[in-house]
Amino acid sequence: MDPLPYKLTSVPDYRDSGFDCLVIVGDDPTALGDGLSDLAPILTAYCQADAAVLEAGSVALIPSGPQGRLLFSNSGRLNRDQDDLRRIYDAAGAGLTRAVGAGARRPLLTVAKLASLPVGREPWATQPAADRAALLGAMQALYTPLELRDIGRRPKIDQLGFRPSSAGEAGESQLRLAAALEAGRILARDIGGSDPERMTAKRAAELIRSILGEDAGVTVEVEERVDPAKYPLMAAVDRAASGVPRHAGCVVHLSYRGSGDCPQPLLFVGKGITYDTGGADVKAGGHMAGMHRDKCGAAAIAGLFRTLQLLRPPRVEAHASLAFVRNSIGSNSYVADEIITSRAGVRVRVGNTDAEGRMVMADLLCLMRERALGLPNPSAASLFTVATLTGHVIRAYGVNYAAALDNGPARLKDTSARLQRAGDLVADPFEISTIRREDYNMVAPKTEAEDVLQCNNEPSSGTSRGHQFPAAFLIRAAGLDKHGLDSDRPIAYTHIDVAGSSGDYPDPATASPLLALAARYILPDLSG
Repeated sequence: MDPLPYKLTSVPDYRDSGFDCLVIVGDDPTALGDGLSDLAPILTAYCQADAAVLEAGSVALIPSGPQGRLLFSNSGRLNRDQDDLRRIYDAAGAGLTRAVGAGARRPLLTVAKLASLPVGREPWATQPAADRAALLGAMQALYTPLELRDIGRRPKIDQLGFRPSSAGEAGESQLRLAAALEAGRILARDIGGSDPERMTAKRAAELIRSILGEDAGVTVEVEERVDPAKYPLMAAVDRAASGVPRHAGCVVHLSYRGSGDCPQPLLFVGKGITYDTGGADVKAGGHMAGMHRDKCGAAAIAGLFRTLQLLRPPRVEAHASLAFVRNSIGSNSYVADEIITSRAGVRVRVGNTDAEGRMVMADLLCLMRERALGLPNPSAASLFTVATLTGHVIRAYGVNYAAALDNGPARLKDTSARLQRAGDLVADPFEISTIRREDYNMVAPKTEAEDVLQCNNEPSSGTSRGHQFPAAFLIRAAGLDKHGLDSDRPIAYTHIDVAGSSGDYPDPATASPLLALAARYILPDLSG
């Protein structure tokens, strides 16, 4: 299977007649650089007729140029405190959207010489990084939803040409990398963005098996039912849905091991709530719409393994367990006040059935803790939970940012900070939050009957530290509190909340944090 639904080619000459629209991304339409200088008179004349093209975010389509259609997408300045590679990413996406709207089937994309690029002052400020961001932004705009492909909708284009800033092998390498990243994002968007009947737990598992099982490199194992003896907290969430065979949950395990020594095993847990009604604490007042996106954490990790499969990086070992469960409401729903003993032997009092994400991940996080303890050096491993977990993270940081939270051993590894720096190189930004004593106090037992409280009774967006205290719950419910800085067997753990960065519905899913994780852990030439 080809990794992309359209042909992706490197094109050294922007005058290539095999394309039907030239899309230029740049910060100044009157200063394109030497490689595109022949087009300067056309754009200069257009700017005199329409000064709006000089504004950041503008897109100008001119019936001229070597392909008969010339499109300039203005990124705006790149050298201010608030600027980053998303200027290029967004401009490329806007440019391709306009090109497709104009009827282009074979657009050719290039990035002009960027006059305001702060070279030497920001790690992301290089022309190759701008090329990469433009390609990724363009590909995000070219995604066709799975539901439309199911009914025969053709791809938005037939071919995407790209004129790289570096010729030869460097340019070809950029395209191979971009294709592998986008193939992973397509799988992630298909899972995360598809409707709750098209992407039930079983159908998500089938899709993952059909894509990742077609080629060597990644092993796929599916547990067809949620076993209460192995995953008691997850099984509680699955109770109401399990009575409807097509809605019953499952667990997907993925593994990849590259050649050579793998010094830092990566152990991921993904939240894959196929639909979140809120359960017995039902999402009332219209707040249920869009909850098919509650599986974007697990989706992003599945997509990351697709990228691993295509790139086959050496010295990388990664394992993932993905919880695909529907949080339904019914006569068999789990309810607040229940006390359930987790896989780690921790007695959990349920406070809110709409806090199901932490429930389905806690047992799998315990499983990954057990896996880490089975390694010769448990402290070498890095554990992650990835989830659209809270509305509070959107209240805190907005819709475009993931939040990363380290436990003590992960903080010593600089995990979140290095992930943030890696995300900046691929237009997948992070904010860093901290797990504090107040977060542990929030989940402390309220009676002698339980060991930990799952949640309070209020929405996270209206609760102080609403995206931080769930990480403290996960640490306690999974038994990771025994592996902190005070332990002789410390285990690094980072929680990533992607409720904001996964895509602002109804906009397409983004597959965040796939790009940042790839830049940090499987593309060492990018982040070091």
